Amino acid sequence: MDKSQNAGYQAGQAKGQAQEKGNQMMDKAGNAAQSCKETMQETGEQAKAKAQGAADAVKNATGMKN
Repeated sequence: MDKSQNAGYQAGQAKGQAQEKGNQMMDKAGNAAQSCKETMQETGEQAKAKAQGAADAVKNATGMKN
């Protein structure tokens, strides 16, 4: 292999490694986004449950519960 072939090979290797690194970073970003989405859904569900509990407590306190 002459110098130009070796340089081309090394450039190809570097490009492949950079692409793989980019793919890994995108996977991590996607995983972080999914985790955030799940956390926000859980937080929303907890807030909804607390609001329902508070509404029920007010109904009980005021005698408005059926």
